Amino acid sequence: MAAPGENLRINSERLWDSLMEMARIGPGVAGGNNRQTLTDADAEGRALFQSWCEAAGCTMGLDTMGNMFARREGTDPDALPVYVGSHLDTQPTGGKYDGVLGVLGGLEILRSLNDLNIRTKHPIVVTNWTNEEGTRYAPAMLSSGVFAGVHAQDWAYDRVDAEGKRFGDELERIGWKGEEEVGARKMHAFFELHIEQGPILEAEGVDIGVVTHGQGLSWTQVTVTGKDSHTGSTPMPMRRNAGLGMARILDKVDEIAWSHKPHAVGAAGHIEVHPNSRNVIPGKAVFTVDFRSPELAVIEDMEARLRTEAQAICDEMGLEVAFEKVGGFDPVAFDEGCVAAVRAAAERLGYSHRNIISGAGHDACWINQVAPTAMVMCPCVDGLSHNEAEEISKDWARAGADVLFHAVVETAEIVE
Repeated sequence: MAAPGENLRINSERLWDSLMEMARIGPGVAGGNNRQTLTDADAEGRALFQSWCEAAGCTMGLDTMGNMFARREGTDPDALPVYVGSHLDTQPTGGKYDGVLGVLGGLEILRSLNDLNIRTKHPIVVTNWTNEEGTRYAPAMLSSGVFAGVHAQDWAYDRVDAEGKRFGDELERIGWKGEEEVGARKMHAFFELHIEQGPILEAEGVDIGVVTHGQGLSWTQVTVTGKDSHTGSTPMPMRRNAGLGMARILDKVDEIAWSHKPHAVGAAGHIEVHPNSRNVIPGKAVFTVDFRSPELAVIEDMEARLRTEAQAICDEMGLEVAFEKVGGFDPVAFDEGCVAAVRAAAERLGYSHRNIISGAGHDACWINQVAPTAMVMCPCVDGLSHNEAEEISKDWARAGADVLFHAVVETAEIVE
């Protein structure tokens, strides 16, 4: 297939204006956004997106999980569509670009094709996946997971938020539950543009991350049990300090992750110490160890070593320890053909680029199970995301969207 000419570019000012207009919906308290899934703000953002898509001549599909599909027709009615998109929902203290850049970057492709009067053989469909963040309804990437057959729809509908409100009920309440069967659509390919959510691209001065893999994830909840006792009157040899046991285990977690450098990572973000009193030696510590790697064998090794070494530490200290696997997914290798299209687009356009592994989960990770998939990443300031201070530059947004434009259009095949 013929590659698009290097003069083919998106309208970067229009893209930026759209990002800023969407950011007015569900504003945060510190310059970012709080547009959590299935809230009134989410409904308003969806309506704005739909109005833009219809103005661009698209038809809008809506499935039973609330996933939105804006379609620009191709010249071949039998050709499978090329899909592109991400998500419009945000964290409670989220930024203006996480997910949103991928959705509006996809819309900008359609608008720019209209401006240039370019037709493609394959239809192009821009997608807004429901509840990617998972902050209100766990797990993350919920609706793309149902689409890919990873989760059952009834199970997803029964997820509840902190106030006990069901996902299915809230989807109906905001008016964005469609009738189309989720997962019925077939894709020629899927592309997702996203901010890096890490510091590598900015630190190295690279314009584009060509995402080759997504890290696998393993969450193990560890419970260390000792004995509550007075910090002042309990002799050191007679203590059963669960907090100290946790500290020694966490030191091992760091050591285990370092042993698989450079791509493996590990830490504990969720930590509870009981009774959490100033003058009581902790009798119980509960914490979740988060291991990630692009290699399944590495994840399995880290999990096994955690259990072996934590058990040894606790045996030596007279503590009890229990382990529970509470979450995880296998690493993702994105489609070589789609990845090559992203890399070729960056080279054709003259943007600096490097291969990169996504450290976070994305809808593309689930869609990769049912269609050839790839991701494009652009830098973000200080690697900061899931924070209202999240920031990117207009140039970074333009470069990412240009590369997305070329990869999608080349895959959809320009009709001369």
